[in-house]
Amino acid sequence: MQHTRLINNILGWIVFVIAAITYLVTMEPTVSWWDCGEFITSAFKLEVGHPPGAPTFMILGRIFTLLAPDPTKAAVMVNSLSALASAGTIMILYWTIVHLARKLFAAEQLSAGEQVAVWGSGLVGALAFTFTDSFWFSAVEGEVYALSSFFTAVVFWAILKWETVADEKHSNRWLILIAYLVGLSIGVHLLNLLAIPAIGLVYYFKKYEFSWKGVISALIVSMGILLGIQYGIIPGLPHIAFTIDRIFVNGFGLPFNSGIIFMFVLMAAAAVWGLRYTRNRKMVIWNTAITMVMVIIIGYSSFGLIVIRASANPPMNQNAPDNAFSLVRYLNREQYGDRPLFYGPYYNAPRIANGEPKDQYNKVDGKYKMTGSMPGSLVYDKKMETIFPRMYSSSDNHVRAYKDWARVKGTPVRVRERGEVKTLMKPTFAENLRFFFSYQLGHMYMRYFMWNFVGRQNDVQGHGEFSNGNWVSGIEAFDKVKVGPRAEMPDFMKNDASRNVYYFLPLLFGLIGLFYQYNRGKKGKETFAVTMMLFVLTGIAIVVYLNQNPYQPRERDYAYAGSFYAFAIWIGLAVPALYSVVSKVLKGTPGAVLVTALSLVLVPGILASQNWDDHDRSGKYMTRDYAKNYLESCAPNAILFTYGDNDTFPLWYVQEVEGVRPDIKIINISYLGMDWYIYQQQFTTNDSPPVPFTFTRDKYYMGRMDAILFQERFKESIELSDAMEFLGSDDVRTKVKVTSGDMIDYLPSKDFHITVDKQKALESGTVKPENADLIADRVEFSINKSMIGKNEMAVLNMIAANNWERPIYIDHSLLYTGNVHFLDWLQFEGLAYRFVPIKTQRQGIMSGRIDTDILYDNVMNKFVWGNVNDPNIHMDEYNRKQINIMQTRYMFARLAEALIQKGEKEKAVEVIDRLFELFPNEAIPYTYDSFPAIEQYYRAGAADKANEVVRVMAQNSLGILNYYASLPERLAAAIESDQNREMTNLRNLVVITRNYKQEELNKEIDDQLQALIVKLSS
Repeated sequence: MQHTRLINNILGWIVFVIAAITYLVTMEPTVSWWDCGEFITSAFKLEVGHPPGAPTFMILGRIFTLLAPDPTKAAVMVNSLSALASAGTIMILYWTIVHLARKLFAAEQLSAGEQVAVWGSGLVGALAFTFTDSFWFSAVEGEVYALSSFFTAVVFWAILKWETVADEKHSNRWLILIAYLVGLSIGVHLLNLLAIPAIGLVYYFKKYEFSWKGVISALIVSMGILLGIQYGIIPGLPHIAFTIDRIFVNGFGLPFNSGIIFMFVLMAAAAVWGLRYTRNRKMVIWNTAITMVMVIIIGYSSFGLIVIRASANPPMNQNAPDNAFSLVRYLNREQYGDRPLFYGPYYNAPRIANGEPKDQYNKVDGKYKMTGSMPGSLVYDKKMETIFPRMYSSSDNHVRAYKDWARVKGTPVRVRERGEVKTLMKPTFAENLRFFFSYQLGHMYMRYFMWNFVGRQNDVQGHGEFSNGNWVSGIEAFDKVKVGPRAEMPDFMKNDASRNVYYFLPLLFGLIGLFYQYNRGKKGKETFAVTMMLFVLTGIAIVVYLNQNPYQPRERDYAYAGSFYAFAIWIGLAVPALYSVVSKVLKGTPGAVLVTALSLVLVPGILASQNWDDHDRSGKYMTRDYAKNYLESCAPNAILFTYGDNDTFPLWYVQEVEGVRPDIKIINISYLGMDWYIYQQQFTTNDSPPVPFTFTRDKYYMGRMDAILFQERFKESIELSDAMEFLGSDDVRTKVKVTSGDMIDYLPSKDFHITVDKQKALESGTVKPENADLIADRVEFSINKSMIGKNEMAVLNMIAANNWERPIYIDHSLLYTGNVHFLDWLQFEGLAYRFVPIKTQRQGIMSGRIDTDILYDNVMNKFVWGNVNDPNIHMDEYNRKQINIMQTRYMFARLAEALIQKGEKEKAVEVIDRLFELFPNEAIPYTYDSFPAIEQYYRAGAADKANEVVRVMAQNSLGILNYYASLPERLAAAIESDQNREMTNLRNLVVITRNYKQEELNKEIDDQLQALIVKLSS
């Protein structure tokens, strides 16, 4: 027995080492996209990230960053935390599978072959999960999901350890450990709570004889514990703390947070009394229960770090949860809105009222003062509501997708909306369920499941089309039915590293293990029920809870890693299942070794070989370098307005962690709709002075200026600073009464101007002296909306108050959001646009004038691009997408065009050469965004270079079109727009070669085009 246990422990550590080496070798050496920049920043400087916070992750991340030799290595240390936590998850998974496999054998002492099969089950299942697509993705970046998976694995393993010693003295220590880990895990991610029902079943099967009534009761109790933690302890304790703190502060005149301290002292005293009382009376169960609740709260107390750090007002301080009230809002994620789960409206339900308003409190003069109220949840016409609402969003693109996925016909319902009787088509409940099964369960879960255990078509985000984001198997007979034949696919599509195929093998192994476990008698059925509960609650239950609408901003497979973890258990259990068959021919250890070896090759082996190239991020510096380029686009002491997560979080990282351009104030417009964020801009951060703002805080508390109407009282434009003064006035004449009876703020015109102090514009460097004659007397702009939000108001106020003192920039994304209204007054300086008093009319997607000296210096000397052109580094779809979002190829082409206009053709050719050197066809295939660069080559006299690019671009389009021509007719309609785009590309190549008198190349492409048209017609 001792010998067996030693081997089992050694094998567990071996899989840990294999996983750790895999993840450490392939992890990203710096920051990654999405929330990673924010999480690394919060770990490095203990700054406050987005709700509901991750203080446990922050603390552990800070420990890892302390080991970094310099700040530039902080990101790789946080990534290492994810890598090692993921390796720990794999080790725990090995021991979990071995435990469950051992229970499937009735004999007290296993034969040598059976023991090897049990160890083999752990090796195969754990190593299979090591190399799965979704888990590997999270394991190599600084996000919370890797650590969250580790906590889930440990608590599930801990209940199995308890099961082994449940009849021994002090066995309940394992239950207390589980409770403490659950409390800690709240400070990482709430996904860990979903393991509780599976834990409850393990407890039930160990302590009680099976009955369906008992199983149902165990599930009800465990679900009650889960809901009690999620909806009781997590939001309830801060809410009670706020109530007590308000009494202490407002009633007794004590400092803020004194009530929180009193509450915790009171709770500690009550816990000590309860523990003593139950111990003295030998109430073991109650004593254990009280201890478990207390250790959950102790683990949960990591959120005290959030309050402490928020009170220090660090540069990143989201929601500023420095008191009990703001902590409640922070933990409830109120800034993200809500979604219906059990009962709610369909997408076209009329809104008939607002629910109870939510009082908003702020710290004012040493007291909690109610400073306003926010509208409550909307109330809808009951006729247009349903149980289990799945199609609820009223956004136009979401509605179109609902109708498409659910094939909505609806049933007519007569309703009254704004006094008018209308007939609306209410989706049927069957259509509601069809959307749930086809999109939410099928597209947003089963597709991800198949990615991990069957294969993945590519890494392009899919929205239901056959060409992107689907699962494939590698077996052509299956795949061509779903995604069409591949024979005519061009090489750059066919050889995409993100296409990974496993020939159904992991799925088949998992199904074999699943049925084997279920059919192994009473113990088998019990462990099957536990595993299935873990699988369902970390998969399908999350689908139900998230209630996702269509067109998510990114793929969401990482959310279901716990479900894939459970399936990996079944993959491992296929080994004893197969051994039971093979042992009839090849008995004992040789049979078990053969099954294990073949299984390792067929599942972990194929997963590793297929997934390695596109999961290896070891040479990627793109996210960090793009962020640096954003900041280096700005003049000293600039204010940079950004928009989305990927325009902001990496910038925060390079500034806060690596110390790049600390003089710049980075302001995310998405957050400017909240009072705490506007207030934070009025403080110095790093080397950046406060942003000027004319309103005192009481003017823009939540509940005031959330929406600002336009009442056109003036025909002419008004000075923007005067408009802001009007808006900030308390005079009742500056308010307008709306239908609800409320008086709200308004602006008396939609046309505004800013009188330009030309001397200040020159002195501040906003305009160069040689461009002085281009300065307008005043900047004029209009707002073509019926109202604006608080964030737009804040931007206008900051611009008016700035008065050309500091450079103001916007990023690319803000050109298309409708939140910035001075787009004709921009200067393009790289990845950012500078607000200048020189008018330049927008032309298509091009905005802003160009200062060639500034742009050339940025593009050719300052900007770095993170190994984009390294052929050994996989250029994943999101990095390709970011290059398009930033209009990178257009940036080089626009610079070259401006240089040609100045007569500097040689420099223009250098610029375009640099473009195609940095972004070659092999990394990012040439398409429509290469046209402007081709034209500048021709205009600069570099026809040979232009022709070379034209030929490559023509071959790309011809390859795609020949592939489209090979597709069956049932798929033709889906690619019609793509086909037309490629045909347009070819026609434009014919035109451009004709215009620049490249007769031979023109004829070559035209002939190919005509032949293709004939082929498509036939």
